[in-house]
Amino acid sequence: MSDQLLTIEATRLDAGQVRLRLAGELDYDTAPDLVAAAADLRGDEQVLIDLTGVTLCDSSGLSALLVVHRAAGAIRLTGVGRHLQRMLDRTGLTELLAVEYAADDLRAIG
Repeated sequence: MSDQLLTIEATRLDAGQVRLRLAGELDYDTAPDLVAAAADLRGDEQVLIDLTGVTLCDSSGLSALLVVHRAAGAIRLTGVGRHLQRMLDRTGLTELLAVEYAADDLRAIG
C-alpha cells in the first residue's frame, strides 16, 4: 500500500477553469492536502473537483470541501459516489455545493 492516501492532480481546463482530480481517501489525515492544493489556485478560477477516484470521505473531507468552496467563491463537484451523495443530502450541502451528474453517476447513485 502506498504511503500517500490521497492524490490530487490539478489541470487547467481553459482560461479561468481548473479541475482538481482526487483519488484515495479524503479524511481527517488528508483533508488539509485538499485545502492546501486549493490555496495554490488563483482566486479568479472556477474550480471543478472530480471525486470519481475518492474511496472514502468523512466529515473532515466535507469540511475541506466547504473551505475550498468559501475560498474559491464556488466549486462544482463531479464523480460523486453513492455514499458521498447521501452525506451531502443529509447535511444539506447538495444545494450549496454544485453537484454535476453524468449518466454513469446517476446510475451509480440509484
